[in-house]
Amino acid sequence: MIYILLFFISFSITYFIKNYMIKKSFVASVNERSSHTVPTPHGGGIALAITWFIGLFYLYFSNQIDLNLFYALLFGAVISVVSFFDDIYELSPKLRLIVQAIVAIGGLYFLGGFETLTFGIFDIQNPIFTNIFAFFMIIWFINLYNFLDGINGYAGSEAVFLSFAGFILFSGNHFLVLLVAVLGFLYWNWNKAKIFMGDVGSTLLGYNVAIFTIYYSNQESANFWIWIILFSVYWFDATLTLIRRKLNKEKLSQAHKKHAYQRLTQSGWSHYKVTNYSIGLNLVLFIIVYFIPNIFVAFMIALIILVLSMKFVDNKKRFE
Repeated sequence: MIYILLFFISFSITYFIKNYMIKKSFVASVNERSSHTVPTPHGGGIALAITWFIGLFYLYFSNQIDLNLFYALLFGAVISVVSFFDDIYELSPKLRLIVQAIVAIGGLYFLGGFETLTFGIFDIQNPIFTNIFAFFMIIWFINLYNFLDGINGYAGSEAVFLSFAGFILFSGNHFLVLLVAVLGFLYWNWNKAKIFMGDVGSTLLGYNVAIFTIYYSNQESANFWIWIILFSVYWFDATLTLIRRKLNKEKLSQAHKKHAYQRLTQSGWSHYKVTNYSIGLNLVLFIIVYFIPNIFVAFMIALIILVLSMKFVDNKKRFE
């Protein structure tokens, strides 16, 4: 019952925000980085965030969530609030990075740090190295999720997939809370979007994925690679695109439309088709994780599929 209620909270707040933003003319303008062609209201992530934190407190008061995980996830409110103001006032990149660093440190503190980075044949347990790695991973996940929030349903469907996969593999009612919080927003963002998520939603989702990765890795070190595989559609695209742009000697802070999902839309695919393509790819990755017991074999197979998928995108629209 609580999850149905949370869904309708997210659904209703998104609807209210959509109408309010239209009335006040707070719409996302079309620019050189945009994948949309019609000015559309943004800020739907506010509904997602509010519902998510309401659900978190419900889990806390009903003793359904580990306290370390609760406080780490709750600290994500900082990134949501700052991103809300960034959506409105366009804060400086330096200020955003400082806040992201603070949030990364806070999240790691509440989780007790990142204990072990395993590579199968050897483990790295030096707390200095593992926590520095985790610190930059959290910041990267926050930003790459923001980078890849650019077409209808794309960021929301990724969060739904990760929530669903997380619940199947690890249980935990926090995944159900995130699932319904995103679904309430996604109704208004699917196919022909009536509202966009904005940074307030995308940065929070990126932070949550990073926290889940570290939390479950601390329970079992091999779980790190499970989350890396599940989230690989996003990090592979964002990381490879960043490397390619660096090799092209481009200014990395400059707006661009070179991510795989953007190039697919440029090739003539609709937002709906690109989002469905990513959902299909995610389901393949989940099947790999679920049925292949050796996680490192699973990772190599997933990596091969990702490389082939990127070659497919390159054939549709060459990276220039």
